[in-house]
Amino acid sequence: MNWNGVFPAVTTKFNPDFSLDIKGFQLNLEAQIKAGVNGLVLGGTLGEASVLADDEKERLIRAAKEVAGNRIPVLLNIAAQATSLAISQIKKAEQIGVDGFMLLPPMRYAPDEREAVEFLMQAAGSTHLPVMIYNNPVDYKTLVTLEMFEELSKLPNILAVKESTRDVTNVTRMINRFGDRFAILCGVDTIALESMVMGAVGWVAGLVCAFPAETVAIHKLAAAGKITEARELFRWFLPLLELDIHPKLVQYIKLAESKTGLGTETCRPPRLPLTGEERIRIETIINTAIQKRPALG
Repeated sequence: MNWNGVFPAVTTKFNPDFSLDIKGFQLNLEAQIKAGVNGLVLGGTLGEASVLADDEKERLIRAAKEVAGNRIPVLLNIAAQATSLAISQIKKAEQIGVDGFMLLPPMRYAPDEREAVEFLMQAAGSTHLPVMIYNNPVDYKTLVTLEMFEELSKLPNILAVKESTRDVTNVTRMINRFGDRFAILCGVDTIALESMVMGAVGWVAGLVCAFPAETVAIHKLAAAGKITEARELFRWFLPLLELDIHPKLVQYIKLAESKTGLGTETCRPPRLPLTGEERIRIETIINTAIQKRPALG
């Protein structure tokens, strides 16, 4: 697994009757791959995993693998309430042919450090495939501390972290403590460039679903040390990227996908279509960005 690059947290596409839109899903994935992304992450918050049945997640894995082939890896997000359920999901996805996992601490129950480490070790230890720990205490209320990562480093297949603490200095703390033991990928769109400048090698991105070429361009510029050029592009992108840090990020990003021809607005209830002043405000942000969309070399 090469963790360098852009890993879209892809949206799940639905038909008007809320059934899976596999064709639309695969069209978006192909657009991501053509833009140069380095991996795909299925079944995250942006993928509306909480309203997907297990068999639907399995269909999405198969559909993604059909498109990706051996070009780029396909990862499944594991967000489970019980250790046994996490292990069961991992083993089933492994059988289907997924290439790796993104793994959250236990859902709903707020574990202490010992419990969280045990959960992550048991889940990651149930597979030989590479695992990226998703560290998001803001949304999921469990911080994976440096001391916890010390324990997790004992498992050789825990290789990366989606750094979503929203504290850019945590990138430096991780590198100071562990060197290159863990690949660090920024998981918060609004601080992606800052995180990459400080040593993050990748970006688990959200607005990439609607703007793949621009997201890939920023990562490539940052990786090449062309910070001035990356900063200019990032400044154009920021009003869009701020849509990723709102509870309605799914509705916002799907609206952006519809505006760029890479998807539709359809979400599964309880998420509803945007209306009124809120819709006008988000449409204005998206339309303004499209009007000022920079030409990429």
